[in-house]
Amino acid sequence: MSELYSDEYWMEQALERAKRAEQQNEIPVGAVVVLNNQIIGEGWNQTITLHNPTAHAEIMALEEAGLSQQNYRLVGATLYVTLEPCMMCAGAIIHSRIERLVYGASDFKTGAAGSFIDLLRYPGINHCVQISSGVLQEQCSSLLSEFFRRRRQEIKQQKKSQESLLVES
Repeated sequence: MSELYSDEYWMEQALERAKRAEQQNEIPVGAVVVLNNQIIGEGWNQTITLHNPTAHAEIMALEEAGLSQQNYRLVGATLYVTLEPCMMCAGAIIHSRIERLVYGASDFKTGAAGSFIDLLRYPGINHCVQISSGVLQEQCSSLLSEFFRRRRQEIKQQKKSQESLLVES
């Protein structure tokens, strides 16, 4: 029997995908879908790259997992994602029948797994998802915080450059 990996191990895999997003100048969120101790789907944010508002890490990973299983139902699978899913992604998680969601950083503005709203445990929903939060939370949060800090600095620098060009003209 093969060794079972920990939630931390799989979250590290999701973090690697988040770094791919960051390399593409996307918000660094990554996800992997795991079934039977294997990654069956992976994804990272690609909304800007693909010009697609639905190209969130979770959606990309679920899509790949569905293709790999030749089934949109991912019964028994676990989704690991570095940031708490939004409402759109929560809906996809429910429809895919993911058994378990594990996420790193909470999202108090748009998180749909309990931080802002809890769609995954909403009374009457036809599928219950087990949720584990805060796995490698510090690493996941730091990656996002650093990304947005850099982005704000870049925007500030651009404004300064534009202002100096206006003064020179």
